[in-house]
Order: sequence, then C-alpha cells, then structure tokens
Amino acid sequence: MQLYESIFIVRPSLTDEDTNKIIERMKGVVEKSGATILKTENWGRKKLAYEVKRERKGTFVYLYFRSEGSVISELERSYRLEDSVIKFLTVRLDQEAPQKPEGEPKEPERGRVQ
Repeated sequence: MQLYESIFIVRPSLTDEDTNKIIERMKGVVEKSGATILKTENWGRKKLAYEVKRERKGTFVYLYFRSEGSVISELERSYRLEDSVIKFLTVRLDQEAPQKPEGEPKEPERGRVQ
C-alpha cells in the first residue's frame, strides 16, 4: 500500500454544508475502494493564481490516505463527474509526510535581524 495526497478545489459559491457533502462523498469513494484515510483538511477559500472555469477563488480540500494504485483512477473519475470540483491533483508519496511538533511555529518569521 502506498501513501497518496490529493488536493481538490471546490467552487466557492457553494455553501459550507454543500462543500462538506462533497468532501464526505470523496472520502466515501476512497474508503469504499479499501483505502485508509489518514488526514482530511478543509483549507478554506483562497484566491486562485489564475482563473479556472470562470472562478477566481476556490475552496481547497486536502486528503492524505494509504491505498492501492487502483483507487486513484476511481477517485479522479469521481472528481471529473462532480461539477463543483473545478481542479484536482493527486500525488503518490515516496515517504510519509513530515509532522511538525506542536510547539514549533508554522512559518519562520522574516525580516528580523538577530
């Protein structure tokens, strides 16, 4: 079983309830295929770098899971069938994603001279 990351972007015009339904639907596709979901995060609405399907913003969703390679084709098929998903990317990881300890800041501060 391999580790995978999948990020998909949902139309920002949907309500939070509709967005959560799509997230649950995509999680269901992954779990039904025999995969184990390790982490799911809703990163919220963000501005896109360029216009995608006439949208300038999107709701980003992150899935981190362990599965066989055959699951990916079914997941990406579900992304394509869902009109509310405007963009997606799935990547196989060679090793586990590093976890930051709780006490460390998320990003280093810039501009300070020490």
